[in-house]
Amino acid sequence: MRTSESGPGGRGKGVGLGLALGSALAFGGSGVAAKPLIEAGLDPLHVVWLRVAGGAAVMLPFAVRHRALLRRRPGLLAGFGLLAVAGVQACYFAALSRIPVGVALLIEYLAPALVLGWVRFVQRRPVTRAAALGVVLAAAGLACVVEVWSGLSFDALGLLLALGAACCQVGYFVLSDQGSDAGAEAPDPLGVIAYGLLAGAVVLTAVARPWTMDWTVLTGSARMNGGTVPAIALLVWIVLVATVVAYITGVLSVRRLSPPVAGVVACLEAVVATVLAWVLLGEHLSLPQLAGGAVVLVGAFIAQSSTPARDMAEPAAGSAAERELAVRRTAA
Repeated sequence: MRTSESGPGGRGKGVGLGLALGSALAFGGSGVAAKPLIEAGLDPLHVVWLRVAGGAAVMLPFAVRHRALLRRRPGLLAGFGLLAVAGVQACYFAALSRIPVGVALLIEYLAPALVLGWVRFVQRRPVTRAAALGVVLAAAGLACVVEVWSGLSFDALGLLLALGAACCQVGYFVLSDQGSDAGAEAPDPLGVIAYGLLAGAVVLTAVARPWTMDWTVLTGSARMNGGTVPAIALLVWIVLVATVVAYITGVLSVRRLSPPVAGVVACLEAVVATVLAWVLLGEHLSLPQLAGGAVVLVGAFIAQSSTPARDMAEPAAGSAAERELAVRRTAA
């Protein structure tokens, strides 16, 4: 008996895709809000520190509520903070200082392909051909979106840093999936995110040295597409939407889908960032960028539509057991 899309499995997958799209939208808006702050005088690493530390402060009540996680899953919390929060941010911004933005972004979003490799060769779980095709299409589309050919330059350290960001993003998807099949014993995602942000804030404090930041920038205004916006409003958006909402919806989407599928859908973040930069910052899109965005959408659709949600596997197993029981009854 085949599970229909209107059943519980279909609804679960639909919710997971909605969460993944919401996460891509939230993450994609971070750059548009951060760029005016940087142009107003803030160092990029200081913006990252404000983002993570602010998110940690917002999520602090959840850290207190789920403090038992410190005893039960210390490795998961430390890994999420070091890789999914601090590692991605620090490696990406360090790469930007040595290689073009488009190249760094493209390498970082090789993460879905690396996730497929992790699932196939480390976890030894099967990967569908459609998922692999979706990754290839998404990577090709991203190359067009970021116009990688417009700023190619070879810097070994910069490329290694960008690849480090991609590997850390793999950690984000893999660690977000931890415990998703443990039922009631699964670590609460809000607790994992809260402690991940706290750990990331501690690490980034040592890297960014916020005591050297020009705090007066936050009391003024920043320019956005010819107008002015209060700097503090941009910071609130970065903290609440581009960090807290983005991580919550992202982790929940991985648990409802799978790391490979959620990773491919996350590629839409680059498309969202490019479109928002066009609308809000006046950075116009070229024809190859528009075509690349369409290819990313096609890749994400192929990957998610051909890979079943994890909660659809149980009915399939159940129906197989029913068929075996029916055969035994017939033989009897």
